[in-house]
Amino acid sequence: MRTAVERASSAARSSQPVIVVGPPGSGRQHLARAIHGWSARSNRPLVTAHVSGAAETQQARELFGPDGAVGRANEGTLLVTQLDRCASSVRERLAQATRQNGSLRLLATSSSDASGLLPGADVQIIGLVPLSERSEDVLALASHFLAIFAEEIGVAPIGFTADARRWLSEESWTGDVAELRERVRLAVRLAGGGALSAEALMLASEGDEIPSFKEAKRAFETRYVEGLLRRCSGNISRAARLAKKDRKDFYDVIRRTGVDPQQFRT
Repeated sequence: MRTAVERASSAARSSQPVIVVGPPGSGRQHLARAIHGWSARSNRPLVTAHVSGAAETQQARELFGPDGAVGRANEGTLLVTQLDRCASSVRERLAQATRQNGSLRLLATSSSDASGLLPGADVQIIGLVPLSERSEDVLALASHFLAIFAEEIGVAPIGFTADARRWLSEESWTGDVAELRERVRLAVRLAGGGALSAEALMLASEGDEIPSFKEAKRAFETRYVEGLLRRCSGNISRAARLAKKDRKDFYDVIRRTGVDPQQFRT
């Protein structure tokens, strides 16, 4: 990862198009946004276009139409996700735009070989491998996400217990960086202050009996409800708003978990 970051830092100093290649969830968009943030254009717009999967005419309209992403990104940076899934005619027009419009910086992500995706353009390619193949990055990334989410809810990030650090490194992370980020986000919201444990991160411990899906779901709901009610001092209406649920539906969840809101009221 350090190599990829060094290449991204170098790329940020130029206006050359960059394609970040890696499997879904590996942090491609995070790295592309970092390139923009480190560049001289950081105070200019970063316009992200998710056009893959749309019809060719729709892709062209969203990128090159009167209010298209290319025009909105002028003087700034355009980030096109999953460029390898865009129509060849659209990729050719993007390549032409980067050659003819010096005020436009193009960044893109791809799941497959990026060579030839922008015909005739001088492109830099930065590759990312799955998190499962770079276990040495896991703790650094987890700490990074912990700092972000702790700041969001206003708690001091303590770190991880020894057990959590061990299992963070040994987890397979089939869901890649996106899974790690989501595990840490949920753990911070559930645990609040203090060091995050392996249990809060929903990591297996040696010798643990694997619960059924129903049991795991119920355990998660219980921790989630307790965390919200603790944060809201037992105020069900406020907790429901934070959970983005109707108050009645949220009350049904509370009854299902058996949590008593009274114990959180001060």
